[in-house]
Amino acid sequence: MERTVQILQPSGWPMPKGYANGVAAGGRIVVTGGVIGWDAEERLADGFLAQVRQTLENIVAILAEGGARPEHLVRLTWYVVDMDEYLANSKELGRIYREIIGAHYPAMALVQVVRLVETAARVEIEATAVIPR
Repeated sequence: MERTVQILQPSGWPMPKGYANGVAAGGRIVVTGGVIGWDAEERLADGFLAQVRQTLENIVAILAEGGARPEHLVRLTWYVVDMDEYLANSKELGRIYREIIGAHYPAMALVQVVRLVETAARVEIEATAVIPR
């Protein structure tokens, strides 16, 4: 697999688990909007974990349209409506993430929000990828 990103890990800092502190990359940028866990007919998956799975699958599909793959991801911003729900499901979230994205961990942010535009949505994720030159 080609090396597309440089993980930025300051000396002496503890290694993050499941994300990177920073990433440097050069190439063509592919950016998604806020992606939620619905299918092509705009039917939301049932429950938080199912929505995360569908959201990540949707991101991979959008990246593919731009010629990018999951290993090209340099940043993910997660918006969740319930941080406790996210934390309570961290092991299963990790399994789902690795199944769809692989063992590639870009810079990530996690934010709890009051609600999302689609009121039944539990998670929304923005993604940025860089395809190497």
